[in-house]
Amino acid sequence: MQGVVKIYDPLTGEGIVMTDVDRSDVVLAADALEGSIFRILRQGQRVVFDLDRKGRATKIRMGSEPDMGMTTAEV
Repeated sequence: MQGVVKIYDPLTGEGIVMTDVDRSDVVLAADALEGSIFRILRQGQRVVFDLDRKGRATKIRMGSEPDMGMTTAEV
């Protein structure tokens, strides 16, 4: 999925990402930045992410979804 960081607290690691598809809010999983190039996130930052079994955003990364007709080079 692709979206924009709506809220992020660097002290707690808690945050919300708003999806591009339907503008719904998705809570960040506790491990969302593990293995990521990101140490923190900033409001308005565009990210790609997966959903875990509980529907939380995880595996935060840069780029864009191929099914949206874009490549990472276009971002």
